[in-house]
Amino acid sequence: MPIIRPSQTCDITHMTAIYAHHVLHGTGTFEVDPPSEADMTQRRADVLGKNLPYLVAVDGMTVLGFAYCNWFKPRPAYRYSAEDSIYLAPAAMGQGLGRALLAELMAQAERAGVRKLIAVIGDSHNMGSIGVHQSAGFDHVGTLKSCGWKFGRWLDVVMMDKALGLGSSAAPL
Repeated sequence: MPIIRPSQTCDITHMTAIYAHHVLHGTGTFEVDPPSEADMTQRRADVLGKNLPYLVAVDGMTVLGFAYCNWFKPRPAYRYSAEDSIYLAPAAMGQGLGRALLAELMAQAERAGVRKLIAVIGDSHNMGSIGVHQSAGFDHVGTLKSCGWKFGRWLDVVMMDKALGLGSSAAPL
């Protein structure tokens, strides 16, 4: 039975391999060259340095997927809005693990002060990611048509969002 926990340094190799698969074979990320373990280590440190969650789903010693959020944009006015990212090992897809990771990510992001979680989903045909976000209560807020080029074709970006906690009903503390 998989568990979700905060990521650890020992998870980097597995997370790098999972993400590399999505870079090389998927359209959920618009990166075209897989980042190195050093790159993934730096990216994780950046997220954790902002006191934002970086989670893994594990079964024993095997990392099945990971999820994190990072500030949507670097300007101060965006400091309560974060973008989520979820990546699963191919063998772990379609088992509800993405939904479980997203639920825990939302809970931890809210505790970190995030009021708006934003999904920037690569490829309007990415029904897995769109479905996971819909099931978690995200609303479709727009589609950026043909803004990415990967695998010899134009790709859309689907934008979805969800208010966390008090959302915009009150000023942040």
